[in-house]
Amino acid sequence: MTAEEKGQVMTANRLGDGLVVFLQRSGDWSEKIDDAVLALKPEATAALEARAALDVKANLVTGQYLFDATRVNGKIRADHIRERIRTLGPSVRLDLGKQAEGTAGAFQPVEG
Repeated sequence: MTAEEKGQVMTANRLGDGLVVFLQRSGDWSEKIDDAVLALKPEATAALEARAALDVKANLVTGQYLFDATRVNGKIRADHIRERIRTLGPSVRLDLGKQAEGTAGAFQPVEG
């Protein structure tokens, strides 16, 4: 039996290069979803929102929002298709983005 945790992850776009990033426990932003904090309680989601708001004000990121996600065996997977696409990269070119690199969380690299 695998342990499964459901919660929320904070995402945004980094202003320096426009890449999709995820808020880490350290307060830094990572391009890898598996580095993200999975907030399991309302207090934790409020803390993520507050931290992201500070980084928006500092012009580090923009368009921040929380999304539902699940962690299984240490890997985080977005629960909805929009965030899955943001996690993977371009959906029309599977040879580009995180899906091609194999750095898209619970998603496997594309063969080909």
